[in-house]
Amino acid sequence: MTETVVSSATKELVIGFDRPFVIIGERINPTGRKIMADEMKNGDYSRVASDTIAQVQAGAHMLDVNAGIPLADEPRILAESIQLVQSLTDVPLSIDSSIIDALEAGLSVYKGKALVNSVTGEDESLDRVLPLIKKYGAAVVAISNDETGISEDINERFKVAKKIVERAFDYGIPACDVVVDPLVMPIGAINTAGREVLKLIHRLRTELKVNTTCGASNISFGLPNRNGFNGAFISMAIQAGMTSAITNPLHAEVISASMGADVMLGKDPDCARWIKQFREPPPEGAVGRGTGRRSGRRRRPAA
Repeated sequence: MTETVVSSATKELVIGFDRPFVIIGERINPTGRKIMADEMKNGDYSRVASDTIAQVQAGAHMLDVNAGIPLADEPRILAESIQLVQSLTDVPLSIDSSIIDALEAGLSVYKGKALVNSVTGEDESLDRVLPLIKKYGAAVVAISNDETGISEDINERFKVAKKIVERAFDYGIPACDVVVDPLVMPIGAINTAGREVLKLIHRLRTELKVNTTCGASNISFGLPNRNGFNGAFISMAIQAGMTSAITNPLHAEVISASMGADVMLGKDPDCARWIKQFREPPPEGAVGRGTGRRSGRRRRPAA
């Protein structure tokens, strides 16, 4: 079974078919967050710090770190953000940028084996990103689109994923270090998007034998009750073979859906993780396993 190993300086995490589902926290990202973007641009990383702690406490197994701010020094900001996050938590990180200089800046300061987000099937992207992955011994997210854009045909997206895996191998990067993003499309705009991506996830697992990830919240764009819908999608994606997702761990629906799917698929022996996460604490003052009340009278032995 394919296993993708990533790590921080002190903690190793395995993404794999028979492993518990991996939640990659998405919130360290200034896109669409003007206040955060302005703060990061000016060297204020207080929201980066608070989002780091909140996501790990909520159950994130990894964190995605993005510093994509227009007209800002992205390489510096990304490197500084990574150093801060690694000083606050030992979970592994996904280094997220479309700028090659920013990726290298982040990788150069990262302690451990990072997941790089991302490379596409475009030849220019492959020729620039893959040597960097090999140089730093990282793993990489492979986005299933190329020069022609994002195809609605899952056969075309499968071909792009296969191309990336093969090109990575040419650079000495094993398939286990390529985590494919099949590209989740908004189901409100494309009614067949859910069914089709589930088919593609299954093919990526059974035919290409790679681990997978996605931006899970894309599926619910434009719909009401997005968190509930995202949870439903994640549980079905796990059944289809998905092994990780970049999503918001602060939403309880996401955590319960992924952990419940792990229980159902036998990835949580004896329901231990589920019980630890959700068991209600005993009532205040309770003693032992009973109601916590003792009458003070000794029970007479049977005659």
